[in-house]
Amino acid sequence: MTATESSKEPRWLALIAMLATGLVYGALPSNLSVGPRWLLLAVIAAVVVPALISHRVGHHTADKMLGYLASGILTTAMIWSLALLIAALPKHEVDPKILLRSAVALWVTNILVFALWYWRLDAGGPHEREKVSGHQDGAFLFPQMNMGAGSDLEWSPNFVDYLFLAFNTSTALSPADTQVLSRWAKIMMMTQATISLAVIALLAARAVNIL
Repeated sequence: MTATESSKEPRWLALIAMLATGLVYGALPSNLSVGPRWLLLAVIAAVVVPALISHRVGHHTADKMLGYLASGILTTAMIWSLALLIAALPKHEVDPKILLRSAVALWVTNILVFALWYWRLDAGGPHEREKVSGHQDGAFLFPQMNMGAGSDLEWSPNFVDYLFLAFNTSTALSPADTQVLSRWAKIMMMTQATISLAVIALLAARAVNIL
């Protein structure tokens, strides 16, 4: 069954998340960011504009590839900055307050980046999910999919559901109320939890101790 127009996932939530990631990343000091602080936001904006145009005109393959490119750029920048921050710790090159601010920025960036990945990859991405009525097959088993006869058969996750999943993974280091079914999703969640653990346990804890 083809999904109706009203069941389409709103793209503006993911767009805001991408732009917010660029803004949060800009809170990092220049020695921990890739290029000038505004560079990542400018690059993301340069990728998002043609992606939006491709989506509007129905070139969904181009839209998907540009989305993967944007998420890949955000992921690379985040991991690079995390590596720089960890490398600077033994040298005591970062002021404690800046260290704490950087840890918070990277933690938030981690949530937004992986929320975007889950949203883009689950069940083929938003465009593929729109083709069917309801969400019955994917990498994640959301509670709404397992509520029996009383559940909404036309329910489908949108970006907020994946953001909540990513938030739980970074906070509790587990998916909380959502079961993970796919191997690629398990690998990505382990990666996200590892990054979050490094930020919380290694960076933030050290910053608090030396304030």
